[in-house]
Amino acid sequence: MSETTAPQQGTPPVFGGRRLLYIATGSIGTMFLPMWLHWLRETYPQLEVRCALTRSANHFVGSTAVAVTGGRPPIQDVWPDNPESATHVELSRWPDTVLVHPSTFHFTARFALGLADTPLLLALECTSVAIAVAPAPPPGGETSPAYRRHVHQLSERPNVVVVPPKPGFSLTTGEPSTSAATLPTAIHALENLRRSMTDAEQPKETV
Repeated sequence: MSETTAPQQGTPPVFGGRRLLYIATGSIGTMFLPMWLHWLRETYPQLEVRCALTRSANHFVGSTAVAVTGGRPPIQDVWPDNPESATHVELSRWPDTVLVHPSTFHFTARFALGLADTPLLLALECTSVAIAVAPAPPPGGETSPAYRRHVHQLSERPNVVVVPPKPGFSLTTGEPSTSAATLPTAIHALENLRRSMTDAEQPKETV
């Protein structure tokens, strides 16, 4: 499922989720994660958020900043030393909504291919709740046949919506490029998917 309609500028989108798993990957846009976590807590005070970082995401944001603005330490995408721990099971069952923002080219591809070599990827493959993926392709990445194929594969999943990148500038080259959609836009897309899935689960009236 692809999402193209954005909420009105300056108006926080309605969101009915109650337990959000917020995954950030190794994109430079992850530096804004503390700001977005603060926005989530102010905008949706009843929303419980658990933030998870891939290993490469730690290069762009500090765990302390995430813990302070998110209200708890971030979950790290590594297999625990304790063999009895089932982090991936909890992460697949706890949330009622999942957001990957931003999602790198690499993470998007691994998710689309069904790879499950980390707790987060395994949880995403095993959960049935609504998932919004906001890719942040590098310069030229958006036109890559591989990227387009992976986005198409994800869009065909009934519980996944891909939120298109927005126009911007590459911090690497300084040239026009794209960046991940803003968090309000991604939340809007996630809510649309959540509602459509909820409506589909409702029993139909018989005449």
